[in-house]
Amino acid sequence: MLTINIGEKLRNARNALDLKQTELAEKVGITERSIYNYEQGTTYPKPMLLKKLAEALNVSVTYLMDEEESDRQKNIDQELFIANAKNEYGYKGAREASELIQRTSALFAGGELDEGAKDIFIKSVMEIYLESKAEARRKYSHKKKSNNNDDDDDTDEKGQ
Repeated sequence: MLTINIGEKLRNARNALDLKQTELAEKVGITERSIYNYEQGTTYPKPMLLKKLAEALNVSVTYLMDEEESDRQKNIDQELFIANAKNEYGYKGAREASELIQRTSALFAGGELDEGAKDIFIKSVMEIYLESKAEARRKYSHKKKSNNNDDDDDTDEKGQ
């Protein structure tokens, strides 16, 4: 089994967010040199800092600490997807996103698709979900605004 150290996981998560070491350091309030040292494996972050790093990278502390985790990019993508759904649509959106990943993954139980094809499919479903939610928000929030404006117009006409 492939083992991945915390430095590699920090680097991979940072790169997945397209952050520079300097940007991550600023987010957590440490020096760029510290980030470099953690990623190189020359030093190890203290527990409170590990929590800040995980939060800044939208991953769990468990993910960073579990050296047996080999499917790092998939987990990062899925955790980012759930975090984005939560930021945009609240806890209900995060719950729906998590359920969507679980149900989509279950489709492949015992299947013959290779991991790359499964990942592409799941990423596509995640994108479609977010696009559908955004479209629904645009569609239905516009109707609400239109209906509110129509009600105002009716009130004005009746008042005259």
